[in-house]
Amino acid sequence: MKRLALVAFIFIAALPIRGFAAALDEPLHCDRPAHEFIGALETKGLIDPHPSRVEPNSINAFDPTHGVSLTAFGYHVFAIVGFQKDDPLFEKGNGKPLADSAYGAVVLGSSDKVKAAVRAAGSTAIVHHVGPFITAIFCQTDPPSSEDTP
Repeated sequence: MKRLALVAFIFIAALPIRGFAAALDEPLHCDRPAHEFIGALETKGLIDPHPSRVEPNSINAFDPTHGVSLTAFGYHVFAIVGFQKDDPLFEKGNGKPLADSAYGAVVLGSSDKVKAAVRAAGSTAIVHHVGPFITAIFCQTDPPSSEDTP
């Protein structure tokens, strides 16, 4: 009987963790590069390491791993987005990149309510309306302008 219990314990321990939840509020205070944000989520197994979509502006969209629930400022995250220039973690689109480094989360919620939650938490993230009850919370480092180059 003890042997059966040990086998059952080992089997259960080997199963993937289901229902894991993680809040992304702290990293969405826009204080890190996209590689650090996306890389940490990938390393922890919270997102699929391969983008599900790459926009022409090089923004890569990553799906949360099956069974993982991500939140941002209290809202359900259904996609993680990001890009960092010259970083092999990201695929390049066929247009001009949006920024040298950009990352964020796409959540289910009205833009006004999400923006209020983001500001109440003290984040400087950009809140952008995507569609009905779909909102992007976004951090970016602007590429240098031609005036900044020597």
